Formats: sequence, C-alpha cells, structure tokens
Amino acid sequence: MKAAVLYRTHQAARTRRQILRAAMDIASAEGLEGLSVGRLASQVKMSKTGIFSHFGSKRELQLATVEAAKQVFLERVVQPALGEPRGTLRLTAMLHKWLDYVEKIVFRGGCFFAAASAEFDSRPGAVRNQIALHTKAWLVGLEDEIRFAGSNGQFRASVDAAQLAFELHSYVQEANWAFKLFNDKSAFERARRAIAERIADASENPSSQIPDRREK
Repeated sequence: MKAAVLYRTHQAARTRRQILRAAMDIASAEGLEGLSVGRLASQVKMSKTGIFSHFGSKRELQLATVEAAKQVFLERVVQPALGEPRGTLRLTAMLHKWLDYVEKIVFRGGCFFAAASAEFDSRPGAVRNQIALHTKAWLVGLEDEIRFAGSNGQFRASVDAAQLAFELHSYVQEANWAFKLFNDKSAFERARRAIAERIADASENPSSQIPDRREK
C-alpha cells in the first residue's frame, strides 16, 4: 500500500474512533436515540457530510457505538479481571473492575450498557439485539466463574450459578443507579461489601475472606 493511501486509511480510522468516543459519551447520558449527525458534527467539529461518510445511517451509527462501548468494557473490565486465577478471585475482580469503571466515570452517563439496556429493552430491532447479546455474554461470564468455583470446591455444591450471578450483577447495577441519580459515592462501597458478603455466604468455607483486589 502506498504511503499516501496508508496515511489516509490511518487518518480515517482515527477520525472514526474520535466520532465514536463522542457518540458513546453522549449515548451513555442522553441515550442512543439522542445521537444525531448534527450533534456529533458539532461535538467533534466536523461537517455533517464527514460524519455521514463514516456510518451512512443513524442505525449504523448506533450499532457502531454499541460495538465501540463493548471494546471499552473489554479493555477496562474484562481483560484486567482475566489476570486473576479462575473462580472466586476472578469473579470478585470482574465485579470490582466493573464498579471501578463506573466510579471513574469512563462515560459521563455511567455504565453504557446499563443505560442502553434501559433505553432499548422494549424496542425490538438490531440495536436491542446487540445490546442484549453483549449483556447476556457478561452474565454468562459471571455464571461460568461461579460454576468453576463450585466444581473446584470454592463454592458449596448447592449454589445456583444463575441465581448468584443475578444477585451479584444487581449490586453493581444498583450502585450505578444510586451514583448517577443521587451522586451517592457511598454506593460503591456498599456494593463491594454486599459482593464480599454474598460470595462468602456461598463459599465452601464461609469464614474465609475474599481479598479486595480493586485498584487504589
């Protein structure tokens, strides 16, 4: 590939990332339906034609925004947690990294997928399907770690993986809601305490403590 063509390709990729970064931030706070070519053009100081050339339609922009948010979640939450040993330690890390992601205001609207899920849960279509797909994958990931912990003697055999994942997931969702609606930063510590207590309750050895591995 010629140098000039390569430069234009890299430049186009950088521009697309810039647009999607603005789109994710807007969508997290104002909804994916709040995205418009005009709003983004003003935000990133580009022409409407320039924005449109990258996506072609509002639906394609929404889908690209959801995919970009998935990548941010993978980088900020999933990948760091995978560095922990499987089972209770990784499960705890997954939940704590998720809380860190909200607490550090990666997006001004809090958890992107919590906002998108609430917006699109009753709207059938491609955008809802993508949001549901990624959210379900995260729940399945939590369940997999719980099942691993059960099969390796870290959790009691009677623990229902789907039920425990549902409860742990809800603690983070509640913290995200309280932080965004009430600016209640104590919600994060409440969620971490609830997670630790619930995991200890499910553990084969309830007296054992799961260390707090969150970033300081």
